[in-house]
Amino acid sequence: MTQIKEKKHRLPSDLYVGYVRVAVTACIKNRLPVFVNSNVVDYFSDTLISEATDNNCDTLIYLFMPDHLHVILKGKTHDAEPLKAMNRFKQKTGFWFSKNDSKSGWQKNYYDHLIRNEEGVLKHIRYVLNNPVRRGIVADWFDYPYKGSTSLDLNKEIFQIINSQAEACAYQYDSGAS
Repeated sequence: MTQIKEKKHRLPSDLYVGYVRVAVTACIKNRLPVFVNSNVVDYFSDTLISEATDNNCDTLIYLFMPDHLHVILKGKTHDAEPLKAMNRFKQKTGFWFSKNDSKSGWQKNYYDHLIRNEEGVLKHIRYVLNNPVRRGIVADWFDYPYKGSTSLDLNKEIFQIINSQAEACAYQYDSGAS
């Protein structure tokens, strides 16, 4: 019988250490709607923030959709470990699944993306905040309850700032300005 070898999908681990920004999407097995109860989301968001803090990271943004999580972690020190924070978060919450909701749980891996510049951060934040709008859950991202940040004030003005800065970055890129 031929054994299937799993393809590596992450960059070398040393690239995820220090003052880096990592966007992560983690999905629930079979896309079951787990994050529809505020008590569950509160536990998961508290665990996420705790692991980020323990690994010297800010959570620039996190948003729990019914069947997946978006988060952007930002290293605050030279030895910050956003990937370790995410792995520990999945481990601790995986234990919660085994005790409280054995029918669901995390998919084996998650998607991650190193964000290289400020424009990329702004694009990712805008994408994350608009996720429940694109899915038709709410008309305005501001009304979606299962989001947060340890470093941004998530009010309506933040979105105007993000939009204006992203447009300015796009203008500089398009016009060749520096």
